[in-house]
Amino acid sequence: MYHNPPPSQTTCGPPPTALIIVRVIRLILASNSPRRRELLQNAGFQFDVRPSGIEENRIPGEPPEDFARRLARDKALDVARQSGTGSFVLGADTVVAINGEILEKPVDAADAARMLRTLSGRTHRVMTGVCLVRAPETVLAWTHETTLVTFRNLTTEEIDGYIESGEPFDKAGGYAIQGLASRFIPRIEGCYFNVVGLPIPRVYEMVKLIKD
Repeated sequence: MYHNPPPSQTTCGPPPTALIIVRVIRLILASNSPRRRELLQNAGFQFDVRPSGIEENRIPGEPPEDFARRLARDKALDVARQSGTGSFVLGADTVVAINGEILEKPVDAADAARMLRTLSGRTHRVMTGVCLVRAPETVLAWTHETTLVTFRNLTTEEIDGYIESGEPFDKAGGYAIQGLASRFIPRIEGCYFNVVGLPIPRVYEMVKLIKD
């Protein structure tokens, strides 16, 4: 359960429950993200975790949404090729971008402060690429979700206090919308769960496409 309610202007609705998943499909999640695991579990999906070992390197000039989609596909295919034939592998990758710049996980406190100053008082995009593969290498669905996130103006004291909490350091963009940073975000446009790390309604629609 989340301790903070989703901000206003979300459009994707609450996650589906296990009661409305007609056909039970066991997925392999090609990610070790605790946030993605929690989202899938809360939504009633059955899954195993098998992280991909691919390098997350961006091609020079690659648009952020293409970067997220490519990594999601590559992660899914990497794990699918090592899994039993017919297994269903879900790959995902989340990218935070503003004015064409990708904000990855901050490397230190100074980098986190720079990111938060960049986001302060502005609207940025959060894009999660998702790819569903049937092992060993059949791509069943491949897309991405985009959410616009607006930060209010942050003071130096707020930025410093947030960094001291330790929350920014393993998060793309240097913040967690479901955590302490929820205080800074008055508005989003799009799917809330996408910002957390996985657009659950989109994943559910992808899984529904699976045929025997």
